[in-house]
Amino acid sequence: MVQTFYQQQAANRRESILLVGAVGVILGALGFAIGYGTGGTPESAGLVTGIAVGFSGLLSLGSYFAGDSLVLAASRARPVTQASHPQLMNVVQELSIAANTPPPRVYVIDDSAPNAFATGRGPKHASIAVTSGLLEKLDREELQGVIGHELSHVRNFDIRFALLVAVLVGSIALLSDMFLRGFWRVGVGGRGDRRGGGGALVIVMLVVAVVLAIVAPIFARLVQLAVSRQREYLADASSVELTRNPAGLERALAKIASDREVLEVANRATQHLYFVNPIKKFEARASGLMSTHPPILDRINRLRTLHGASPLGAADVPALAGLD
Repeated sequence: MVQTFYQQQAANRRESILLVGAVGVILGALGFAIGYGTGGTPESAGLVTGIAVGFSGLLSLGSYFAGDSLVLAASRARPVTQASHPQLMNVVQELSIAANTPPPRVYVIDDSAPNAFATGRGPKHASIAVTSGLLEKLDREELQGVIGHELSHVRNFDIRFALLVAVLVGSIALLSDMFLRGFWRVGVGGRGDRRGGGGALVIVMLVVAVVLAIVAPIFARLVQLAVSRQREYLADASSVELTRNPAGLERALAKIASDREVLEVANRATQHLYFVNPIKKFEARASGLMSTHPPILDRINRLRTLHGASPLGAADVPALAGLD
């Protein structure tokens, strides 16, 4: 079935918002259950929930203003100029015009593995980093597809979106850990039996809190990964909107997926930022369940629906990449 990139964009945005809402509900439910189970009153439940939300806000502010500098430094990215990388800068400038966003700062990572990422607070404070391997191994149309994808992350505020989800997930994990440590060490359910008729409810809420504290971090992490995958689909569709050339992005995906080079500067903290998951399946640090990106073949076939092409099988990817 042929789809337009507008249909794909709308569907991915709806799913992303629902997933983020689910993480927020998990944090609120966990805070409420812990507060009620340990304090025995609605007021204590509201207090713990408020503290959890406020702490998440403080973490968000710190990451919002300093996160991009830390990522670029950790990736050993160096700034480039029009004189040093004319084709790259021209592609960034022309697609920035198409996206109606200010041109981002551009960096290169000296690594032979082809990949790229975008970071920053928004369109006015954004950076794009590409590896030297990406520039060497992709032609101009393929490079346009990748840069269009990364600029779409900027235009769609995906970095800010990912930051919000990461902070929510981190807050859930921290709150769960603090509660479970206190519960197992000193036992915090002793207050419920002193509250008369409310004692049974307090015990129930305490049990709910324990269950949520164990399950919530795992579920929230899975939701975070699902959000990351949805934003990748959205950026693919948005890149086609900018370049009007799904074939270039398809070939770029196939080439990068077929490349066996390992991106040494990438790690689990930054892997979600990259165009393609930099942690290869054959590496010891890889995990299919915890993947931050959709399968490459799925991304390619979604792009192929935009121009009515038949879906590919796994054996067809090397041919698309020009390796057969």
